[in-house]
Amino acid sequence: MKTVADYVRTIPDFPEPGVMFRDVTTVIQDADGLQLAIDEMVKLCGDPDEIDAIVGLESRGFIFGMPIAYNLHKPFILVRKKGKLPCETIEQTYDLEYGSATIEMHKDAIKPGQKVVVVDDLIATGGTISAAIRLVERLGGEVKKCVFLMELAGLNGREKLKGYDVEAVVSYEGK
Repeated sequence: MKTVADYVRTIPDFPEPGVMFRDVTTVIQDADGLQLAIDEMVKLCGDPDEIDAIVGLESRGFIFGMPIAYNLHKPFILVRKKGKLPCETIEQTYDLEYGSATIEMHKDAIKPGQKVVVVDDLIATGGTISAAIRLVERLGGEVKKCVFLMELAGLNGREKLKGYDVEAVVSYEGK
């Protein structure tokens, strides 16, 4: 029986020498791989009765978060790059390797006390997901879990998420 890791294509030395790029497109381009990935991520979300909503980060967090929300019969909340949401938003800026970025969420997306699972395809350094968590918490939500398809453990993203329940379907030691 295949695992999600069997569907992930690894491309050595991309985008630079020494990096093993883990390509998610080969997972989602295969019907069995996609179904397995979603099913495994749903399992990691925990008890649906303890979750009020699924939060997904642009853009691959949408790919995985939406079907998870559908399967758990929960609303799906978007976290997008600055300037992409039409209503009143809150924003969070975070550091990148070379510069910074800003993400936003609608001000009315999370109700105080709502319990959410934050979903993305990959945890690397943890910067983007940390910023999304701050948005949820600023609106009064509680992050019950962070769920990823893949983790690049060598980049220590879990360190930025200390105190949160972090789960990944596949973990790779390198970067």
